[in-house]
Amino acid sequence: MVAACILLLTFFASFAYSATVIPPAPSVAAEGFVLMDYETGHIIAEKNADMQLDPASLTKMMTAYAIGKELEAGNISMDDIVTVSENAWAKKFPDSSKMFIEVGTQVSVADLMRGIIVQSGNDACVAMAEHVAGSESAFASMMNAHAQALGMSSSHFVNSHGLHDPEHFTTPRDMATLSRAIVAETPEIYAIYSEKEFTYNGIKQYNRNSLLWDQSLNVDGIKTGHTSDAGYSLITSAEQGGMRLISVVMGTESERARKEENKKLLRYGFRFYETITPYKAGESFVSHRIFMGDRETVDLGINQSTPITIPRGQAENLEANFELNKKLEAPLAKGQVVGKLYIQLDGEDVAEYPLVTLQEVNEGGFIDRMMDYVMLKLGLDE
Repeated sequence: MVAACILLLTFFASFAYSATVIPPAPSVAAEGFVLMDYETGHIIAEKNADMQLDPASLTKMMTAYAIGKELEAGNISMDDIVTVSENAWAKKFPDSSKMFIEVGTQVSVADLMRGIIVQSGNDACVAMAEHVAGSESAFASMMNAHAQALGMSSSHFVNSHGLHDPEHFTTPRDMATLSRAIVAETPEIYAIYSEKEFTYNGIKQYNRNSLLWDQSLNVDGIKTGHTSDAGYSLITSAEQGGMRLISVVMGTESERARKEENKKLLRYGFRFYETITPYKAGESFVSHRIFMGDRETVDLGINQSTPITIPRGQAENLEANFELNKKLEAPLAKGQVVGKLYIQLDGEDVAEYPLVTLQEVNEGGFIDRMMDYVMLKLGLDE
């Protein structure tokens, strides 16, 4: 049986907040939604987060992500020139969004990426899918592989653009996961999502994400989607006071509704939640008794600074406790995991970290070890 040692400590923040009453999340008129803290991945609010829905042009986020990973790997470059095939011809998409590329023309990857992200061009998606993978079906397989790697377990893609197919679906949670990966892993691609317009072939088109123009929020992405089957969807990301939020709203009734529901969620998240780092890597959490060693105590802490998302104004109410795997006996290496550190709010765990030793502890001298041995045998260590 593993021995355990538990100590409850009150966490004193280095800064204090007055208590804040946290209202419930606002009602959102959509099939499903997720409000996520980008840094921690914490879901602040959600409805039908795991409902499989038609993504429509939100699909292009996975298309752009897959292309971004190919750029990162050096398999393609923004300067590559793509020859437009008949499959990618704008005329193949008469009643949907397009970049207006024509068969046989040569277009740079940089322009096609803006055709995908800013103009939401279905034709640009097919052109890039063929450039990257040889065919759109092969590219769809790459999309699904990336989805699996990201843990998007409820998503499946059959094309690069999002036109309706019964086997083409995702969930609000999965799209929040993808959004987080786009921001974190493909910053060069993410920067394009904030561009408000792009002109190709003499045709200027504006980014359909109207919140980019909203002065009350610092929105810098991400993507809209709409088909008659999917309704109107919008995924946004905004930053305020060092905190970034991701808002996924899928299946609203109008362009205005998807905009207003996103604003509602972002304002709620920024107003009532915050991201803090309660303990820093290498900072001593507690100095604990160690037996059989060349020192009487060893400092315990964590090996990585891990932020958490909590209701605003509750930092001073956090509590911390730790649990050891067993009694501490030398020798111990620096950084050795010896238990777990838990951060709690109102009796509920809000974070969990491996608890590690912050110093190396070697075996003590013969007499000291014998004295500790006797103490352990007699139970005098309690």
